[in-house]
Amino acid sequence: GMPLPATGENPMFKQLFPQRVDNTYRGYKLALWFFALVVLMKVGMSLNSIFNGYFVASSADGIPLDTFTSAGAQTVVSLFAIWGLAQLVICLLCILVVVRYRSMIPFMFALLLLEHLSRKLILHFLPIAKTGTPPGFAVNLVLLALMIVGLALSLRSQDNLRAQE
Repeated sequence: GMPLPATGENPMFKQLFPQRVDNTYRGYKLALWFFALVVLMKVGMSLNSIFNGYFVASSADGIPLDTFTSAGAQTVVSLFAIWGLAQLVICLLCILVVVRYRSMIPFMFALLLLEHLSRKLILHFLPIAKTGTPPGFAVNLVLLALMIVGLALSLRSQDNLRAQE
């Protein structure tokens, strides 16, 4: 396979995949706030999907559950709860990273972004029938923007800035 770049070669690669996982964070402080906001939003969405799945599926995501059989609607609600739990587990990992392993912030931003975009790709090929324009779309757009800008800011270290001057 391809050899990995030498340690001094690519500072962005080094920040995305740190050799040592510790609490040293080199990116912009604003990215930490973006990360915390994304995680907070996702925790809320996760808990809502677990405990309030019928409402989330029918209102926020515009899935016409009232037109489904009761078994069909129950299946959607169960899947929402399971998805919510998976998201919550990722969020717990994110919280651990913020508290204890901040060198992993860029990697976790990238992971959250990969999960988000992969989910959108799956839904492009396996769409869910929806009614109207559900408000969940706007929330996801805000999350996407926060993740992209946050990742970029977390990868721009003060070392990088000095090297460029």
